[in-house]
Amino acid sequence: MTKRKKSAVGLSPSGVVRGRQYPGIQGKVVEFADHAFEDGTLYVRIRFTDKTELCWRITSSTLIEEADLSDWKTGDFRQICVFVEAESGRE
Repeated sequence: MTKRKKSAVGLSPSGVVRGRQYPGIQGKVVEFADHAFEDGTLYVRIRFTDKTELCWRITSSTLIEEADLSDWKTGDFRQICVFVEAESGRE
């Protein structure tokens, strides 16, 4: 029998970074949690014993960051025209 090595990552409750908080959720008792895929969307549902539900709808999309026409005849990249530039506001 071999012993397992302890993970180098030891997270204590104080070491966990908290994300978004959901008002009205704290203290509720969970009845069950499930997930489902429908029409390209992932639904993650948390049902509580008081007959309320927290649901995350998660989707993904593909975005063209940039589309351009370039000249490679000389072996060097020479951009001729930019057709699409992302306008998502990302930096």
